Amino acid sequence: MPKVSAKRQITIPIEQCKSLGIEPGDIVESFVVDGQLTIVKKVYGAAKGLLSHVQLNSSMTDEESMQSSLN
Repeated sequence: MPKVSAKRQITIPIEQCKSLGIEPGDIVESFVVDGQLTIVKKVYGAAKGLLSHVQLNSSMTDEESMQSSLN
């Protein structure tokens, strides 16, 4: 079972790395949801096109845009 080092580092077991395709030098992201730590391998281009449906409105200021997204 992995331990947290004094530098707060965690070693991921090799079997888990192999099953997820995680290699040395890969970038991962970690976040906490409902008290659970989740580690996700970043995949280049995974979000490509995610906002392609958003229409540009150049007449709107940054502040107006921010306010409209909060409503």
